[in-house]
Amino acid sequence: MSVRDLKGSGRWWALAGCLLWLAFTFFPLYWVAITSFKSPLGVVGGPTYVPFVDFDPTLTAWSELLSGARGQFYNTFIASTIVGLSASVLATFIGSMAAYALVRFTFEVRLLSGVIFVVVAFGGYLLGRHVLGFGQAISLIYAFVAALALAVGSSRIKLPGPVLGNDDIVFWFVSQRMFPPIVAAFALFLMYTEMGKMGIKLVDTYTGLTFAYVAFSLPIVIWLMRDFFAALPVEVEEAAMVDNVPTWRIFFGIVLPMSKPGLIATFMITLAFVWNEFLFALFLTNSKWQTLPILVAGQNSQRGDEWWAISAAALVAIIPMVVMAGILSRLMRSGLLLGAIK
Repeated sequence: MSVRDLKGSGRWWALAGCLLWLAFTFFPLYWVAITSFKSPLGVVGGPTYVPFVDFDPTLTAWSELLSGARGQFYNTFIASTIVGLSASVLATFIGSMAAYALVRFTFEVRLLSGVIFVVVAFGGYLLGRHVLGFGQAISLIYAFVAALALAVGSSRIKLPGPVLGNDDIVFWFVSQRMFPPIVAAFALFLMYTEMGKMGIKLVDTYTGLTFAYVAFSLPIVIWLMRDFFAALPVEVEEAAMVDNVPTWRIFFGIVLPMSKPGLIATFMITLAFVWNEFLFALFLTNSKWQTLPILVAGQNSQRGDEWWAISAAALVAIIPMVVMAGILSRLMRSGLLLGAIK
């Protein structure tokens, strides 16, 4: 149903609601855009709304931003683009394989095996750190390997207690997004710092930041792609199995091409999350691989927030997402993403 299908007063109420929504949506963007063309005096002198009427536009904020006076703009933009695209591609690819496995195969994990993993991991870390005298990183690695081996081995034994299925595994993945991001960011910073003492540098590196964003994005990718794979007809895959087609060829040659709409939509949503993420970049970078949200937050001085500079940097960060949203909307209207977003 559209606004055109409504009759009488309902049509006018719907039109008023749409206009109100447009005002709340576009006025902040308009305000950021005009503020980026104001001088410092124009910002602190009171609210002004119409260029060339209420104030004279200036390119001061833009010239400072593009010249590097406000930070390494070009390096930051390139770093955001490289990390955002690579992390989104990797997360979509890995998450799609995990989602497909959770849809087409049955997994059973005993709850007691999970308890064994947690107990051995914590106990092994404390043993290595405080009894054997190992460093934090070495203790953590040994404890994790031992706990994983024991958990996998115990899962093959018929242990007592409840058995977790595919739905429970999916809930565990999605529940990772329920934790505050600062918890994961701080833990990753400590782990990266300890690994740096071993000669493995991950702080302020492409590898370290990309790994963090891939791990951060996997739950949403698995959640989105799982529903899409579940809607695909399984008969096509069964017909390929009758012809003795290997499972990996079925996935890459049949399932992924059929899933192109879902993959495109999931990639764009993941890229939006990564592009706008702040805390991981704040904790895990300091200069070379800083992203645009850090550049925007750094546009201040001893006098306080300099909104003309913040608006110019924010507008640069917003424009790629607006373009991507427009492309996504166009693909949805053309039917290319039909059924990908529910």
